[in-house]
Parts: sequence; C-alpha cells; structure tokens
Amino acid sequence: MSALPHGDAAALGFDLKRLAAIGPAMQSYIDDRRVPNLVTLIARRGEIVHLDARGVLSFETGKPATITSLFRMFSNTKPLAGVATCILYERGLLTPDDPISRFLPEFHDNRVQIPNAPGMTERARRRITVRDCLTNTTGFVNPGTMPAAYREQYADVLKTLGWMRRDDDAPTPPPRERVRALAELPLMAHPGEYFGYHVGYPVLTEVIAAASGQRVDEFFKENIFDPLGMASTGFYVKDGLAAHFGDSYVPRESDDGVQLEVFDRGETSEKITGSGEFCVGGSSGGIVTNVGDYARFGQMLLNGGELDGVRILGRKTVDLMIGNHTGDMEIPMTGPGFHWGLGVATYHGRNRLAPLIRSVGTYGWGGAAGTTYWADPSEELLGVCLTQVMQAGMMPNNDYQETFQRLAYQALV
Repeated sequence: MSALPHGDAAALGFDLKRLAAIGPAMQSYIDDRRVPNLVTLIARRGEIVHLDARGVLSFETGKPATITSLFRMFSNTKPLAGVATCILYERGLLTPDDPISRFLPEFHDNRVQIPNAPGMTERARRRITVRDCLTNTTGFVNPGTMPAAYREQYADVLKTLGWMRRDDDAPTPPPRERVRALAELPLMAHPGEYFGYHVGYPVLTEVIAAASGQRVDEFFKENIFDPLGMASTGFYVKDGLAAHFGDSYVPRESDDGVQLEVFDRGETSEKITGSGEFCVGGSSGGIVTNVGDYARFGQMLLNGGELDGVRILGRKTVDLMIGNHTGDMEIPMTGPGFHWGLGVATYHGRNRLAPLIRSVGTYGWGGAAGTTYWADPSEELLGVCLTQVMQAGMMPNNDYQETFQRLAYQALV
C-alpha cells in the first residue's frame, strides 16, 4: 500500500517556489555531514505535497537513502504506544486511571525516597497509574537522576536493569524481568508530581501485554500496523527488507571538531540480528519503519482515528489522547507552551515568551536517533522528518528539524 495519495500542492494551499526550498535546505545539512540523510514528507488534507529523500544510508558504502529506507524510531514509538493503550481503553480492558498493579502486581506498594535522607523512604501517596506511564509522571528513578548510594544498595537490581555493568557475560534479561527489577527501587517522586521522561514506557509495554493477552509486537501488528497498511513496519527489520536499513551515527569530538561516528552498524544491528524478544513501546529502538508507513499512522490520528475506511480509534478518543494530562507542569524537553497527552506532546502556547511557527493544538513527538513528526489539526497539516543521528543536537548548528518545520509553514499561502 502506498504512503498517502499525492495531491496538487498549489490547490492544497502551497506556494510551489517556497515549497521547493525544502529539499536544498535539507541537502545543506547532508553536505556538511551534520546528518547522513534526510527523508521528509509533508501532507495536507491527507495528500502528499512534498516527499523527498537525500543522503546515504551509510557513509562507508555510499548507498543512497530512499523513500523506502527504514529508520530506528526510538521514542517516535510513544505515540503508537498511546494509540495501543487507547484501543484497550475503548475495549474496556483498562482505563487511564487503573493502577498498573492491576496488571503488574509487583507495583502494589511503592515506596518513595525521602529527599535529603539517604535510605529513608515513605509510602507513595497513591499508586502509579496507566496515565502516569503515558505522561512520564510515574516518579520512577532513572539512571540520570539515581542517587549515588543506589549503586551499593541496589547493585543487583541495577545490573538486571542494565544500569550497571554485569560481572559476567550473561545475556540481557528480558523486558518483563527488568520491569520486575524496577519495582524494587524506591521512586524519586510521588506519582503525578514530577515529569521524568521515558521510564514509564517499558512498564506500559508490559501493561499492554497483560491487558491484551498478547505480546506487544503481536498487538501492534494486529491492531495498528496491518489495519493501516504499514507493511514495512515492525519492532525488528522484516525479512527481505534488510537492504533498506542503514547505519546510525553519533557526534564525537575529534581533532577536526565534532564528527559523526557509527553508533549502530546496519548489518550487525540488533534490529536485524536480534531474537525479536525486546519489543518495547517507546524505547530499545522502538519500531523500525519508513516515512510512508509512519505518515499513514500520523494521518490516521489527524483524521480523528480513521484512514482509508479503517477506524483505529473513535474521534473523541483521539481528542482524549492529545488533550492536556499534565496541567501546568513544564515539559523540560519542550519548555513552556506544551502539555503532555497520552503518548504525544501538544502545543498550547501559554507561558511562552514568544509563539512558535505552528498552530495551537499541534502535537507530535520525536525519537533519540533524530526522527520527528508533527500534526497540525487547524491547518490539516502533517510533517515527518527522518534521519539516524543519536544526540543530533550535539552536532553544531544541526537544527534541521526546526528548519524543516519553518519551511513547511512558510510555504502555506
């Protein structure tokens, strides 16, 4: 199945000359080796007005990137995890306010680390909920905020989680075992009171599996990928598609300045060689997909839960998903003007010093390897921008995402 139908850009409200500026602008980032590739797509009212692939899948081989190239999406999987949770909500199998202990009993009695009192804990004021996992407000500790004392007190737990080096060559424990280990650590904040990015999503994955009675990859395939015609999408590279999968990179300091170095080689990546066991809705690389498949997912949400006659969610459930679930809590990665919904961040525009070039109500998210997507309901506009650079912002002047969005909007007339 094709990505989305192609439309007449002028009839859909674009200045063609301005729209044509996107490709050369993206090429400039590739020419300077700030990124290896950029694959970009813009659609309005469900029709593609811009689709472009530039650069290479690997600096070593020089193989060109194309619109069928596959990308590690990392946290761009979080919106899909939100949809999966909302599907289960519509079916009456869970609610956002269910405690996760309903599905994962090890979380029935969480303790919270008392600030400035090492080793002292208190009972959590309430249980962690499904909503907390989706909105990053679980209170879970993460490697970056973990007190130093945890390394001695919880060494075995941290090794199971992969947060400390193991003493042997034992294989990485499966996700369910790692989630059980996480339950043994005191929370760093009471549930709902602190934004701590990502750590709830591995737990949410196990909630989805328990509530659905299926492995998460099977649930996503049956309820999202197959119905939407996302034929190239999975948590691992599908058989026969390895040639479409390239290297990912990371900026490193060198004598010549910051240079891109290989972070994960395509042909030896766990996404090709792995057992298929590590399927986490929003981490561990998340899904692997191409620009067309992801655009179909994004357009389904922008359409209010339906695409090509296939309904994934009800319209009001989509409204729930993109609504404000974090109040006035500031989202560190976005700064003021955003709230977090069920798997996406939404722009509300309040408390910012200046507006952004997008409509209030625009939502979306990005991934660790430099991928991003956004949808603007007011303009019926969808944008997808894909590359494969971890910590892309550490490369000087690597603002390709902002440039892509600016050029998309400046082309509207």
